[in-house]
Amino acid sequence: MTAPGTDFGLLSLATPLAAVVLALLTRQVYLSLLFGVVLGQVILAWPAHGALGLLLGLQGSVDTTVGVLTDPGNARVVLFVALVGAVLLLAQRTGGVEGFVRSMTRLGVGKTRRRAQLFVFVVGVLVFIETSISCMVTGSVGRPVCDRLKISRERLSFLCDSTSAPVCALLLFNAWGALILQLMAASGVEEGRRVDILLRSIPLNFYSLAILALALLTALIGWEFGPMAKAERRARELGKVLADGARPLMAREITEARVKEGVEPRARHFTVPILVMLLMMPVGLYLTGLQKAGPGAGITAALMRGSGSTAVLWAVLAALVSAVILAKWDRILGIGEAVDLAIQGAGGLASMAFLMLLAFAIGATCKSLGTGPYVEGLLKAHLTREWLAPLLFVASCLVSFATGTSFGTLAVMIPIGVPAAAGMGVHESLAVAAVLSGGVFGDHCSPISDTTLMSSMASAADHVDHVKTQLPYAFTAAALAFLGFYLAGL
Repeated sequence: MTAPGTDFGLLSLATPLAAVVLALLTRQVYLSLLFGVVLGQVILAWPAHGALGLLLGLQGSVDTTVGVLTDPGNARVVLFVALVGAVLLLAQRTGGVEGFVRSMTRLGVGKTRRRAQLFVFVVGVLVFIETSISCMVTGSVGRPVCDRLKISRERLSFLCDSTSAPVCALLLFNAWGALILQLMAASGVEEGRRVDILLRSIPLNFYSLAILALALLTALIGWEFGPMAKAERRARELGKVLADGARPLMAREITEARVKEGVEPRARHFTVPILVMLLMMPVGLYLTGLQKAGPGAGITAALMRGSGSTAVLWAVLAALVSAVILAKWDRILGIGEAVDLAIQGAGGLASMAFLMLLAFAIGATCKSLGTGPYVEGLLKAHLTREWLAPLLFVASCLVSFATGTSFGTLAVMIPIGVPAAAGMGVHESLAVAAVLSGGVFGDHCSPISDTTLMSSMASAADHVDHVKTQLPYAFTAAALAFLGFYLAGL
């Protein structure tokens, strides 16, 4: 549909920018993302077909949105989102969530706002294997405790988001580390130096360190600024964890479901499925990684090569099965009733699944438009030794924010940054850290990032409110990171 060899230049940024700006201005996330996809497809069709591109753009939008499901990884993530709703509704109806809140209160976690926020922060840091699971677990265990203490959903979603991708990017014994090693190999780095470069990049990942420090600091001293301060005042003074007119990404049928009549709330109906999910995640990564690495591979090598989307799907399926078995064992629900609830819960997250589809479609459209290569071209014209790391960071921020994908950003920017660093006498670890930091920035705060969407969903927050309240913190951390990369490059 696109004319061969077409260079869209600045227009390659139109799709993501239109979607982001419209979402922030109108609060209509679905329509904004859909408009972004249509706009991008029209731009793709116009050079070859002229005005007919308007109609072909509509056709391309449908084909692209449906086509993203042909990618098994995308399909597994969408199914994971739906099954999360099933697990959470079962936990609500069987009294697991209510029992968990009571247990946390007895332990003192739910006594003060500071303790509750520190609890959420610690959970997010500990669940570092995969970003989707991190968001899901942190939001699920934090929401009932934070709601009880009138901590805003915006604040909870910020803590979820700030302890998912940033932590995974610091503890690189996961798919992030495996991808970087592969990209370094493709960039010509000798095998014996790759792991050393990867490990040296960890303390230089300034954005991840800065946003984690901000999240911890604000949890400890209660310091808020910007729209987040307004959200927290509303929650404290008016008791409203959501703003008036908010549209949480999780249906109220799930978050406000009542415990079945006559059932004594027990925490295990919530904690057991969550623990099963956490235990199954590394098992899934190991088994899928072993198939790629071969029978003789060690545990670490297998874990790093595992399929994250497959592992999270196995994990949530295991959690769902355990929730049904436990409900049947304690004679709370029959199998038929549990299945009906699971289907109802999955339906409660149908809107979130559709949003994920649109986000994937935006990413596919950006790839066709050449958004990443366009930013890459701008960067190459201004690279110098002193400004290598800061410019790599800024360019990676732009790519990741525009496309909503950190892995895509790494794939575009590391083959540029690593050889450039080697040629200028800069240690490659600084280039890797700059690209990784920039990738995390977009994963952390882009409205079309799957991690940002997952954080809004798991916290049952309004997605636009989550993005608006989080951006001032993200920009503050980005400014600190930029300064860090400049000083490190001197």
